[in-house]
Amino acid sequence: MGNILIIDDDAEVRETLLSLARRMRHEAEAVGSIAAGLARLRQGGVDVAFLDVSLPDGNGLAALAEIKALPDSPEVIILTGRGDADGAELAIQGGVWDYLLKPSPIKETMLALERALKYRGGKRGACSPVALVMEDVVGRSRAMRACYDAVASAAGAASSVLITGETGTGKELFARTIHLNSARAARPFVVVDCAALTETLVESTLFGHRKGAFTGADSDRVGLVKLADGGTLFLDEVGEMPLNLQKAFLRVLQERRFRPVGASAEVESDFRLMAATNRELDGMVEQGSFRNDLLYRIKTIPICLPPLRERLEDVKPLSVFRVGQLCEQYALPLKGFDQDFFHVLEGYGWPGNVRELFNVLERAFVASGTERTLYAMHLPQDVRIKVAKASLRRPKDLGAQPLAAPAAQAAAPCGEAWPELALAMTQSLKACKDVLERRYLELLLRRAQGDVQKAVEASGLSRSHLYALLKKWGLSVDGPGVGSSDPV
Repeated sequence: MGNILIIDDDAEVRETLLSLARRMRHEAEAVGSIAAGLARLRQGGVDVAFLDVSLPDGNGLAALAEIKALPDSPEVIILTGRGDADGAELAIQGGVWDYLLKPSPIKETMLALERALKYRGGKRGACSPVALVMEDVVGRSRAMRACYDAVASAAGAASSVLITGETGTGKELFARTIHLNSARAARPFVVVDCAALTETLVESTLFGHRKGAFTGADSDRVGLVKLADGGTLFLDEVGEMPLNLQKAFLRVLQERRFRPVGASAEVESDFRLMAATNRELDGMVEQGSFRNDLLYRIKTIPICLPPLRERLEDVKPLSVFRVGQLCEQYALPLKGFDQDFFHVLEGYGWPGNVRELFNVLERAFVASGTERTLYAMHLPQDVRIKVAKASLRRPKDLGAQPLAAPAAQAAAPCGEAWPELALAMTQSLKACKDVLERRYLELLLRRAQGDVQKAVEASGLSRSHLYALLKKWGLSVDGPGVGSSDPV
């Protein structure tokens, strides 16, 4: 018997699903809003949640991340009267069990519920808490907790892992963490920098060579693939691998056998493959610069690391961790932090991600000398200047005008937002943020003129995050209604 929660504002749908669940001998309860649903889910004990998309207090898809971040989060079945491909994609990316359209046949709904409960039961029986070795991995944000779950799953498997993310997000660190928590932890972790492989020595570097195989081969050499025997072979920046090598390497992955340069016999190597890239491999496949059969081989377990700008709550723990390392390295007492120090760090965009943050922290550490506290003044000037400029630009970009200037508001690109903002300011901070968020998206869409990539670049959001926000407010890149003040 399972515990079912229905989150839907349609009383008839709630009654139908309650009746169905109880006929199947499950405990069931229903609520009519996201807020009530989240409050119930936080109490725990829910196995499956039926979640509507369009609810009075928001979009159900926007609440998925918070639901999945809950301890012992339920399996989620989306129920919606407005089916669309982007919504289904976002739902699946958010970890839902199924995506059903209303009115959904009773048999289909029962089957989805039975399978979700069966899956949950099997998951509980097979999974026990895992104590991961997380050396140098820092972060407590919701996005990072999802990555930790992926690390735990990958560590318990033997399949190939592809780690994607922007430069500086810590892809090699996560690969090493998976290796340290796997059954191969005692064996070598061998890194191959695909961007540094030269055409002339690539085969010798990877596969080794025999003495006399070519000019300068004065002795036998063991290649990196053989060095990884029994351990992990990590292909860093795999998107930079030359096309001619991709074909040769594909056979190595299939057979785990290769021939060193100048050798007459093949050699075996039992390695686990991990790869990382900051490039869009699917797009490279379409362009013909990356083999699709190789992509299938390396992408068995995909892990995507979020950029630092999407998890700013991790800036503080990362800073404390890195400065602690520096204090130990320089044999100095631990330093404290002024609050303005973090205020500046959290206002920066971090295009270089954690790698850039650590560089900035080291520069601030050196600038502070023997002082016991790090202040914003210790941060590099270029960082402080960019944060200051961004704070000055922000109201202008949003079309901010004095609330007491109606004529100026009428002329502003999104001045129509401010009467709503004035009303929202009598309510709560969340209400103000919601007004600004929607109006920002409307202005962004106008400026992008249907160009998704332009909107992504201008906003600094990832494509999936942008789509999630558009779904939250019922907006589309090229659809009607952008700029409308009608309630969503």
